[in-house]
Amino acid sequence: MQRDGDSLFRPIPSPGESNVDYRKRLELLQIEAAERRQRQIDEQSSPLNSPANRLVDVIATNTGLTLDEVRAEQVSRVATK
Repeated sequence: MQRDGDSLFRPIPSPGESNVDYRKRLELLQIEAAERRQRQIDEQSSPLNSPANRLVDVIATNTGLTLDEVRAEQVSRVATK
């Protein structure tokens, strides 16, 4: 199975490529796409990548509170709603 250049990403069989190799290549592409999508989902849901997490850091720095104190205040404000 070739992996050079664009040959891996061709949606049709390459000249001389057997059906078995073509199916293996498509399966590999599907697996890689699924892994790439899962990584993107994981990055989006990571609390470290969250804008809210960065905002909590800024609030803590500007108010002199600890991160735990800022989060406790957030929880108390949500509870009063």
